[in-house]
Amino acid sequence: MDAVLDDLARHWWLYAAIPFIAALIGYVTKRVAIEMMFKPLEFAGIKPFLGWQGVVPKHGGRMAAVATELLTSNLLDVKEVFRRIDPAIITREIEQPLLRAVDEVAREVLEKHHPRLWEVMPTMAQELLIKQVQASTPRLVREFMEEMTENLDEVLDFQHMTVQRLTRDKKLLVRLIRETSRPEMAFIARTGIYFGFGLGVVQAIVWALTKEPWVLPIFGGCIGLFTDWLAIKLIFVPREPVRVGRVILQGKFQRRRAEVAHQYGEMIANEILTVPNLLDAVLRGPRSDRLYALVERLVAQAVDEQASVAKPMVAMAVGGQRLREIKQAAARKALERLPPTIRHAEGYLTEAMDVAKIVERRMLGLTPLEFEGLLRPAFRQDEWKLIAVGGLIGFLVGELQVLLMLH
Repeated sequence: MDAVLDDLARHWWLYAAIPFIAALIGYVTKRVAIEMMFKPLEFAGIKPFLGWQGVVPKHGGRMAAVATELLTSNLLDVKEVFRRIDPAIITREIEQPLLRAVDEVAREVLEKHHPRLWEVMPTMAQELLIKQVQASTPRLVREFMEEMTENLDEVLDFQHMTVQRLTRDKKLLVRLIRETSRPEMAFIARTGIYFGFGLGVVQAIVWALTKEPWVLPIFGGCIGLFTDWLAIKLIFVPREPVRVGRVILQGKFQRRRAEVAHQYGEMIANEILTVPNLLDAVLRGPRSDRLYALVERLVAQAVDEQASVAKPMVAMAVGGQRLREIKQAAARKALERLPPTIRHAEGYLTEAMDVAKIVERRMLGLTPLEFEGLLRPAFRQDEWKLIAVGGLIGFLVGELQVLLMLH
């Protein structure tokens, strides 16, 4: 015992350094584990033997599918979102660009598909025809919105849109998970310091008593393994508040439910379920042909109404086949003009749909287990790898400690 005390007296600074080094090990292993979750976005190394790709971008498809399932099953009813849009208000918002678009479409279609008829028409007759078409446009917009809302599943594949958006843009998926879990990531790093320091005290005592070279690397590995595992667990459990004396214990992610719900809702509204993204999905998505069929039918009805008064004369002058071509061309042109026209109502649509508030309110109503599912998939599949890396780094730093103590 005297030899131990003598060694402590002569090398006290080395023993004092062990807990601090252990705390550093804990912190570094956590920071490395956190970064390995999100970086790099693409595989770096030599496939398939050596290298790494961030856990989140590597399993982006699966995580995007999980996030989409949570979004569509628990957080958002897209039909409910569309029903919040008032056709009368949206028509008023886009009135001027809509009238210009109708004027351009009507002139372009008639000039292209029946130039002779258009040329021989007096200017006043041309303008009267355009005005008649424009006058029927508000009703056409209302019918379009009503039919689209009622048959939304036929024209919009929301799950496909969301998964495609998240998998195509890996940075967005990483940002969605990282931003909503930033405090948890900082918590993981801090726990490495606290747990590492405590284990470092034990490590110093064991080294003083044994002088066994394997003690430091084994303890370093254990620090890395244990603190990684414990930090991840403490994020999610206990799911419900548990009182221990005067202290209330609950997983950090669960405690931040209100903050996370607000942040997640804002990101969904600003990054995924935006007006441009929805337009792109209905115009270019896997069900875009059904949207075209809907628009073509409505346009055909409008053309028939305008021609109804003089239908025999129109049919004789234009011909049935050419009349069908005019209807199809008008439908195509209407869809082409849709994005720039609807852009004028983007502010109203965003406010009316109010996606952020809907998602936030629904998230606050989730069960603790459902709420955990928002972040847990980012950890679950490769969680053991992150813990193992923490253990390996801890072991290597422990070896460096041995060299320090011996030399």
